Amino acid sequence: MKTSKLQRLGKQVAGHYQLYIFMLLPLAYLIIFNYTPMFGVQLAFRKFTIRQGIWNSPWVGLDNFVKFFTSYMFPRVMKNTLTLSVYGLLAGFPLPIIFALGLNTIRNQRYKKTVQLVTYAPHFISTTVLVGMLMAVLNPRNGIYAALWQFLFKRYPNDLFGSVEAFPHLYVWSGIWQSLGWSAIIYIAALSTVDMELHEAAQIDGASRFQRLYHIDFMCILPTASILLILSAGTIMSVGFEKAYLMQNTINKSASEVISTYVYQVGLTGSTDYSYSTAIGLFNSIVNMCMLLLVNFITGRLSRTSLF
Repeated sequence: MKTSKLQRLGKQVAGHYQLYIFMLLPLAYLIIFNYTPMFGVQLAFRKFTIRQGIWNSPWVGLDNFVKFFTSYMFPRVMKNTLTLSVYGLLAGFPLPIIFALGLNTIRNQRYKKTVQLVTYAPHFISTTVLVGMLMAVLNPRNGIYAALWQFLFKRYPNDLFGSVEAFPHLYVWSGIWQSLGWSAIIYIAALSTVDMELHEAAQIDGASRFQRLYHIDFMCILPTASILLILSAGTIMSVGFEKAYLMQNTINKSASEVISTYVYQVGLTGSTDYSYSTAIGLFNSIVNMCMLLLVNFITGRLSRTSLF
């Protein structure tokens, strides 16, 4: 029985060998960059030293995790990370849906394509350039923000990049501006599959435009939105390092120090405690995994749409 199964498998591979060869490159990528680094996770449970190496460094169990949980930085980085993540999710997740629904109602194709082009373009701006643009525009002395403020109030404005209260808003809304159009692409694609006969039938029954928008268009993209919500919940603790680090300064650090920047600080600068930084990163990944499983379970029970 086993021999016959192996023979069938061999014939299948031989018959489609081009496809299996095509799969080798992405498979190698996954093994090298996703699975091989998992051996380094053991650093979180060791007291790593370069002289002894990964395999000979002494085991310390959960000491690195306890050190992080009892650190004075733990409540700060957790609060900042959750604030930016939850704020970004609540503000940034529904807007592409609303934008896609609104764009789908436009019948003037030239105007529609122009709006799409304008909203897609910021996605291709690098994070470094985006932060540079923010700093130039919001410069409190010679930026556009300063010029408008002086014109209206006849005085220089406060430095928004030096404001702890303003940092979350700058971080989240600049990200929404950059990703709004790009994030709406998948919803626009889903809306293109909606059968127009449903709208015609609803019009005959006297449904208003808003009723058709909600009961037909929105309900058709709801499964797609549910899947994307699950994926977003799986990265709720993964605030982007690059943007937070570039926007960070000594004045707003109490609001901009997130887990990713703190891992960089303790792992590659200062004390260079590799074990400690690995433990923090592992904790971050575990929380993301738990959130993914939780939201996937809740979404599956409520809408019967889930990843697994």
